[in-house]
Amino acid sequence: MAVRSLRAVLLTASVLTAAPVLAQEQSTEARLDRLERLVEGLIARLDAEATTHQVEEAEIREQSAALLAATRDLKDRQAELAQQIAVPKGQEDKGFRVGKTTVAYAGYVKLDTLVQRTSGGQMPDNSIGRDFLIPALIPVGGTASGYDTDYSARQTRFILKTATDVGAAHTLNSHIELDFNVTDGGDERTTNSYVPRLRQAFITYDNWLFGQAWSTFQNIAALPDSLDFIGVTPGTVFDRQPMIRYSKNGWQIALEQPETTVTTPTGARIMAGDDTIPDVVARYNLNRPWGSLTAAGIVRTLRISDDDFGTGTDSAMAYGLSLSGKIKVGEKDDIRFMATAGDGLGRYIGLNIVNDAALDAAGKLDPIFTWSGFAAYQHHWGGRLRSSVAGAYFKADNPVMLTTRQVTDESWNGFANLIWNPVDPLDVGIELLYAERTLEDGRTGDLRRVMISTRYNF
Repeated sequence: MAVRSLRAVLLTASVLTAAPVLAQEQSTEARLDRLERLVEGLIARLDAEATTHQVEEAEIREQSAALLAATRDLKDRQAELAQQIAVPKGQEDKGFRVGKTTVAYAGYVKLDTLVQRTSGGQMPDNSIGRDFLIPALIPVGGTASGYDTDYSARQTRFILKTATDVGAAHTLNSHIELDFNVTDGGDERTTNSYVPRLRQAFITYDNWLFGQAWSTFQNIAALPDSLDFIGVTPGTVFDRQPMIRYSKNGWQIALEQPETTVTTPTGARIMAGDDTIPDVVARYNLNRPWGSLTAAGIVRTLRISDDDFGTGTDSAMAYGLSLSGKIKVGEKDDIRFMATAGDGLGRYIGLNIVNDAALDAAGKLDPIFTWSGFAAYQHHWGGRLRSSVAGAYFKADNPVMLTTRQVTDESWNGFANLIWNPVDPLDVGIELLYAERTLEDGRTGDLRRVMISTRYNF
């Protein structure tokens, strides 16, 4: 009886395992479950029967146990195979396959129309400050400009991504991102052509990232929905650079490119280029149904050598803390914010509004303390209309005896916009923006802008 039962089970197993695995993942899983139950039932029956023919029964039980183990191993392999199949299938929805690699692309095409006026002087026609808000470029102390009109497609962006199937145990991806901002190559007279620039280029392998990406000290998820390239420039950490980063369970640790910027005794900027120790960033991301919070800390070593100022080699410690997040309000609205403070953070804040340090009379570095922040509220009006209002602020504690009084003391800005989304890939919006910059000597300049943008995401 037991021998016949075992033969029946073995026959069932051969039928089940002959099913096409790749085409029938769900039915194969069900069949494997049935096979496992059959083998378990056979072993139970063998244990319950009389012990006649004990040798034969022992052999059958041994063979049945081996079959049960093989069945369970096959189930494990089936689940692993199903996972391997699911990942490429999901990727193919966004791109195309080349061997074991899925290639996908994304980005957007954007046209900006800007009309703006500056109270403290005329911004040059080719200045990048006419394309988006850069606080350090707001003119101060001069004669007010007229209203300048500019059209620009320079924010247009292209992203290329790859994901290579290296088995269920590992993930291997890459990301390359280009746009045309802050580059040479054309003018408004004839061609308006601009050279592509590298924004991001990195590899991810499991929890590791290698390459150029947004600084771990910055939380781009907290940035408001603005038509301006950044929107709240004075109040935000903003930096992309090469790094090595490890991420797990909300924690991120990174070693990032060092670069020291120093204000000379005449108020000019020197980028020393003598750094030897990478900037170290630690960050924790908390995600909950009500929103997200991010806390980040950075430690830096600022350094100059004798060839910079002829005063010998010196180094100084710098540090900073940043708290940011996005809190949900109702079904679709949210509040976004960031607060940052530290000593020697200059190049990380507001596109380097002030520098990391000044140089004292003895040739020693004196880190410059700064604090900054922003808050924004996004509201959905129902249907396909949404708005954001935001404000940002920056303050520096410059050692004016070392930097002169011609450097930026503070800067702030605010904006409000209305964005229409007629179809999902397309946004059309209008934004009003006001920004000010004040020097240590009290002189102030402002920028007033109306911006209309059309953006197609692909």
